[in-house]
Amino acid sequence: PFLLCAGEHLRICPQEYTCCTSEMEDKLSQQSKLEFENLVEETSHFVRTTFVSRHKKFDEFFRELLENAERSLNDMFVRTYGMLYMQNSEVFQDLFTELKRYYTGGNVNLEEMLNDFWARLLERMFQLINPQYHFTEDYLECVSKYTDQLKPFGDVPRKLKVQVTRAFIAARTFVQGLTVGREVANRVSKVSPTPGCIRALMKMLYCPYCRGLPTVKPCNNYCLNVMKGCLANQADLDTEWNLFIDAMLLVAERLEGPFNIESVMDPIDVKISEAIMNMQENSMQVSAKVFQGCGQPKPAPALRSSRSVPENFNTRFRPYNPEERPTTAAGTSLDRLVTDIKEKLKLSKKFWSTLPYTICKDERVTAGPSVEEDCWNGHTKARYLPEIMNDGLTNQINNPEVDVDITRPDTFIRQQIMALRVMTNKLKNAYNGNDVNFQDTSDETSGSGSGSGCTDDICPTEFDFITTEAPPVDSDRREVEASATQPGWSLQTLLIVFISLVLQRQWR
Repeated sequence: PFLLCAGEHLRICPQEYTCCTSEMEDKLSQQSKLEFENLVEETSHFVRTTFVSRHKKFDEFFRELLENAERSLNDMFVRTYGMLYMQNSEVFQDLFTELKRYYTGGNVNLEEMLNDFWARLLERMFQLINPQYHFTEDYLECVSKYTDQLKPFGDVPRKLKVQVTRAFIAARTFVQGLTVGREVANRVSKVSPTPGCIRALMKMLYCPYCRGLPTVKPCNNYCLNVMKGCLANQADLDTEWNLFIDAMLLVAERLEGPFNIESVMDPIDVKISEAIMNMQENSMQVSAKVFQGCGQPKPAPALRSSRSVPENFNTRFRPYNPEERPTTAAGTSLDRLVTDIKEKLKLSKKFWSTLPYTICKDERVTAGPSVEEDCWNGHTKARYLPEIMNDGLTNQINNPEVDVDITRPDTFIRQQIMALRVMTNKLKNAYNGNDVNFQDTSDETSGSGSGSGCTDDICPTEFDFITTEAPPVDSDRREVEASATQPGWSLQTLLIVFISLVLQRQWR
């Protein structure tokens, strides 16, 4: 049925009897290029959609987790502390603003930001427990310097700093990793075949048609050599890609365990309330030490009894039954999300080196591994004899099907390799509780930076931080009698409040 003529005019297909003209060869070459590009894009669809969809879910989850935590704290503190909280609410709002800014990629040092939060809270609380005095800005700045030395909030700031820094570092870095994985997969799956690759594709896919053998499909091993030649640079991505996936899996384990941001943010309102309670219990000693170090403050113009409760303090805790916490936009818990992404990440390992095998298994492309004789070998219908090349650019030096210049690596692929390498380094730091963005650039391997470092890949539940020394005390400043430092809030009332808060948390 085919009209055959001599094939001396052919530049790609065997120059034997053929039904193709030179123009047909050119058109079929372009068709081969398009089909190859589509095949790579289709085959990489799973990897690309994994990173796109999971990035969306994790990002929604973390953002809504922060919104819920802020809303929960605000609701609880309004009901518990009333006007006292509302008049000082910007301290807490600023805390959440900075946490959100850090998560979205802002240049925020978490430890410094948390230290600042507790220092500001101490300033506000110190005024509330000593309403009989007037404090200047300079005096309050002196007060804040005692945050580390006096530990007015007990051990809550230290514990919360450890938990928040490592959880936020892990969460932000993990989402950044999903972004990088998405971008690399999207970029690398858009292939630009070389002229040598296009010739090999045409010879494999359409020369059977030109020979009058339209039903004969390429031999599997023949296809593998063509694909290994055409995707040589992509295969070189594999080593760094696998290291990146391993690092993502390690951080995912941290998110499930000690760095679980959900378990940190969910009870943050009760933890901060506990710190406020600690401040009340220590108010006499704290005030005495501050007066000793910063000097005796001047009495307020309208002197009130040091034992009086501020008029606007809501002494009656009104228990309430809030609605069940809304599920996040992701509609699930962090543990479920992490379990899901771990399975998907494991499936994407070795993706780039196995890409030729995945494509050549497609029944639309080859005769399949089981058909060794009745397949197209590039010349006729017969067994394909050459050996299969190994993976990667340098191994294509003797590729019998694709002319590959092994001395010129694809610069675009090398850029993606570097992007993966940088991200893997960030993930390894996040695994150890460190934020690479704040490491000393003069010593990148020091492991210093924002976050609580872990040694020997083990992160204890708590860490010991070195506290800063207190400001020097002027010898000529007077000591203050303890009677001048009685707390302004009722200790018994606040104890009841805190117990109620804990019970309320259990009811949720």
